[in-house]
Amino acid sequence: WYTRNEQGKRVNIWYSFNGWGQIIGGLVAYGIAVGTKKHGSLIAPWKIVFLFTGLLTILLGFIFLWVVPDSQLNARWLKKEDRILAIARVRVNQQGIGNKHFKMYQAKEALTDPMTWAFFFFAVLANIPNGGITNFFSQLIKSFGYTSEQSLLYGTPAGAVEVIALVLNGIIGDKTGQRILTSIGGLLAATVGVILMVALPLDNNIGRLIGYYMTQAFPTAFVALLSLISSNVAGYTKKTTVAALYLIGYCTGNIIGPLTFRPQDAPRYVSAEIVIIVCWGICVFLLLVIWWWYNKENRRKAEIVSRADYVHIEGQEWLDLTDRENHDFIYTL
Repeated sequence: WYTRNEQGKRVNIWYSFNGWGQIIGGLVAYGIAVGTKKHGSLIAPWKIVFLFTGLLTILLGFIFLWVVPDSQLNARWLKKEDRILAIARVRVNQQGIGNKHFKMYQAKEALTDPMTWAFFFFAVLANIPNGGITNFFSQLIKSFGYTSEQSLLYGTPAGAVEVIALVLNGIIGDKTGQRILTSIGGLLAATVGVILMVALPLDNNIGRLIGYYMTQAFPTAFVALLSLISSNVAGYTKKTTVAALYLIGYCTGNIIGPLTFRPQDAPRYVSAEIVIIVCWGICVFLLLVIWWWYNKENRRKAEIVSRADYVHIEGQEWLDLTDRENHDFIYTL
């Protein structure tokens, strides 16, 4: 639906609603906790939270199913002429449109592309901290000297940090044309936040709480690579394969993450925080490797296209070609 220059900003805005979820969810959970403590309830408070968010998600799922089309070709709320225009404007993406046939060679290419595995391992390492912090943020805030109810309430500003970080990441990344390098800023800020949580004394509750808030800038890099799957991976089968592996990496990291927060390490969880710092440090290295690789590949493609014997196939931007097959395809940085 969007040109490659538009994708980064939009993916960041969409993902920033995780932050809004934390803000609204924290307030809802706080209200339920305080209300049930005062008036009692027939079921456990945490069950009420799951019922509220679960039913709301199902409702929005049906709305999404009805409103959002599979592609421009069957957008019933667009006139036929507007559907054609919607397709024509993404011609510059060089990624074809509407072809959803599985092609084995593209799946093999995805599995032999170094960037596929760079993305995968980044997703694993970036989400080990995510799995830990997301599941244990309440315990972390309680370890700073606050009550259970206060931990729910004081967790909401972290969502605001995520929203601001992602929106700025999208705007600056698209404006400068450097999504990868821009996203490193959020990761470094998050790493500094963890260091504050580790290094500050236990009685410095405010400083350690600020450190926790800073950690919520970490999704900038994960979302930057998520947008690059849209922008830099061409070929329907290859794109879906890479996206699937990225999601598997995301889930794997989130499974491992909570296991790093061991009960015997409470209240400081130093070993888990060291794991987080190491994971994010390796992630910065991977981002630089990905940036270098795409620069190198763009130079290689430019050299091929500049040759006198290079032949541009008419209409190849509509063909289901992979990013390796199509030498006119330029990688976004």
